[in-house]
Amino acid sequence: MRSRPGIVIIGAGFAGICMAIKLKEAGYHDFVVLEKAPDLGGTWRDNTYPGCACDVPSHMYSYSFDLNPGWSRMFSPQEEIRAYLRGCVERHGLAEHLSYGREVVGLEYDDDAREWAVTLEDGETLRTFAVVSGIGALHIPKFPDIAGREVFAGPAFHSSAWDHSADLTGKSVAVIGTGASAVQFVPRIAREAGRILLFQRTPPWIHPKPDFAVSDRARRLLALPGAARTVRNALYWALESRGLGFAVDPRLMKGHEAVARRHLARQVPDPELRARLTPDYTIGCKRILVSSDYYPALTRPNVTLITEAAREIRTRSVVDASGVEREVDVLVYGTGFKVTDGLQEQRIIGRGGLKIQDAWRDGIETYYGIATAGFPNLFFLLGPNTGLGHNSVVFMIESQVRYVVKCLRLLSRTQARALDVRPEVQRAFNARLQRRLRSLVWNSGCASWYLDEQGANRTLWPGFTTEYWARTRRVDPRSFDLIY
Repeated sequence: MRSRPGIVIIGAGFAGICMAIKLKEAGYHDFVVLEKAPDLGGTWRDNTYPGCACDVPSHMYSYSFDLNPGWSRMFSPQEEIRAYLRGCVERHGLAEHLSYGREVVGLEYDDDAREWAVTLEDGETLRTFAVVSGIGALHIPKFPDIAGREVFAGPAFHSSAWDHSADLTGKSVAVIGTGASAVQFVPRIAREAGRILLFQRTPPWIHPKPDFAVSDRARRLLALPGAARTVRNALYWALESRGLGFAVDPRLMKGHEAVARRHLARQVPDPELRARLTPDYTIGCKRILVSSDYYPALTRPNVTLITEAAREIRTRSVVDASGVEREVDVLVYGTGFKVTDGLQEQRIIGRGGLKIQDAWRDGIETYYGIATAGFPNLFFLLGPNTGLGHNSVVFMIESQVRYVVKCLRLLSRTQARALDVRPEVQRAFNARLQRRLRSLVWNSGCASWYLDEQGANRTLWPGFTTEYWARTRRVDPRSFDLIY
């Protein structure tokens, strides 16, 4: 690998691969994709827990420029999504640009040379003109702050690093957390485990999952010219319409709540259990989950729902907040990921020795989730406030990648060495962003991973994806300082 590539992309998941494809299409061939793992796939490589699948329809959870008419299900399983990414790499000739086992541990901007020093875990340093961070938001596991977690003597693991050597057959398994991963793996492991103890802090709102196998005949029809595109467009607008309650007024979420309540009532006949599974917050304040087999799993005789928080973990047991101790053989954490705080843990030093932690001391701020003042030619994909509650983030990735390519073309056109978003532009953008977010459903009173320690939403885009697409179609040179 060359020590001075023109552009460095970090991460070989959906974001990094999309960036690489579009760089090649735009005529940029001097780039490298650094991937810390031995293979590509990002979150779809790491998460191999039982039942792992997408909760966005497959035809939307894929690139608009590389449609796949051959999805086996409406909501594809993990390995099929990973195979799709492998196919994208092959079809677009990216293999020569991918470098595996290359973990980036630091980025430092050289003011004199107008370039970035990219430090790898093995001590090697690359020098590059621009860096695109495609590390994603869901890759650093988050563990709960429970006393004694390190003393547990049996198998204990996070859902994103599933221990497939742990035999759950007939075992007593404690599951801590009831988020998006748990609603997928709990129904699967409940079939083999002797007992499931499910610790629920707050119940999620759940919609039915309209999943089904796609027949061979349907796949043949989807392979006809324009068919897959038509399906994708229909799905896009169906999902986008769900954004009314998110982007306009929380009162418009009533329809979503009615769907969730009917789903719960149909699948959980026991009124006492149903009451414990009914959230007390506005739907959408936390992530809305989709599942048609989670509630039935909780009605099984070998599954116990515990609504007292786990207070202490001992060598072979878990003690809840009321003092009840229960023996367990295996401990599974379905507790999600570090999202906003994960970004702040990176070692990134910008102009004049500015550390990213100091730049973000009052909260993470970027310009459209892509650029950060003081860090020239450093571009984030799926950065702060670009997540969604209603549509596919792959759509957002494509909008961001297009914007980055336009930034690079601006540099080529002006012969500037770098561009840096102006601090006042970034501040004004984030002030508007936070004003909008304060009145929306995510700030309606619940505690969620969307919010930082100050209660500010640093995770989600406050509007429709059409708005984000329109706002990032062009680069306004007045928003940036050009460095020559």
